[in-house]
Amino acid sequence: MKVSGSDYLVLDKEKGVWVEDPEQIVRDDVEKHYWKHVGLTILKDWRLYIMLIPMILVFLFWRYFPMYELLGSFKVDDGAKAVAEQYFKGFSNFKALLIGSGTFGPYSSQFWQALRNTFLLSFYGLCFGFPMPIILALFFNEIRSNMARSVYQVLTYLPKFMSTVVMTSLVIMLVKAGSTASNTNPGIIAQLLVNLGIVPQEAAQAGLLNNPAYFRAIYQISGIWETAGYDSIVFFAAIIAISPTSYEAAQIDGANKWAQMRYVVLPSILSTIVIMLITRIGSMLSIGYEKVILLTEKQQNAVLTTAQVVSTFSWAVKADNPGIASAAEMMNNVVGMLLVIGANTIARKASNVSLY
Repeated sequence: MKVSGSDYLVLDKEKGVWVEDPEQIVRDDVEKHYWKHVGLTILKDWRLYIMLIPMILVFLFWRYFPMYELLGSFKVDDGAKAVAEQYFKGFSNFKALLIGSGTFGPYSSQFWQALRNTFLLSFYGLCFGFPMPIILALFFNEIRSNMARSVYQVLTYLPKFMSTVVMTSLVIMLVKAGSTASNTNPGIIAQLLVNLGIVPQEAAQAGLLNNPAYFRAIYQISGIWETAGYDSIVFFAAIIAISPTSYEAAQIDGANKWAQMRYVVLPSILSTIVIMLITRIGSMLSIGYEKVILLTEKQQNAVLTTAQVVSTFSWAVKADNPGIASAAEMMNNVVGMLLVIGANTIARKASNVSLY
């Protein structure tokens, strides 16, 4: 590329000479003293940066440092040695998971089943669980009494603050069969579904959680009950930030409540919905093992054909083959990263709104 003096100089018409561009002088000064300006900004807002230190430490110790253990998926499994002292053996663990090669070939079918179940549970959660917080936020916005809205919001937030053990225990009591001295009775919800003709009496007597056909529905409904209210906080905050003049203009045009939701509220919070959707897609395959293990009684019943996910698969094989478990988790995380990149790219091209 050819560079000329006019790229950096401007003509001073009064003196008739070429001088340095004043704007370029400012840009050079900013670049020269960039780190000085950064330091002054940090000193000015030092309290905010001190508050960031605990979060930085959390990410270092619980997010970045554990990545070192992922090297175990490329090395010989030897529990007596640290990861750094084990021998490198390449991609044999990944081949065993994908195509069933080597000594650990039988794990391949289990891994693909777990990956399929993980994707289906996450996909159903995205389809049915993601819209629910938005719908709740829209309904909260239509409640005129601040007292009533606060009560309803607190009631929907409460399940999020229950521990996983308590939540799964409640689910089990509601849907699983309970034994008494004389007979076996289904849970309250299971009996209600039988009375409505949705579930056969035999399935309710055996326990819905013992039937693979009902596990995914129970998992999704309990997940919506647990998280929908808490997740609606973000969308409700975006809704209350909408200018009242937008509603007034819509009312002048004759828009009713449903029209205001469609043409005012939803377009105004579209950017928030897109960002939250991208982050939700990124965590699609990150299903924790705690809830699944508690609902399936530590992976001991026949529901594993639909309940076994990648995290529980890794938990089950970690004691015998830590390399296989590490490889499975790594593949799960890589797929999740690719989903985030893909969803962000599509969102940026479709709506000019993206995470980065």
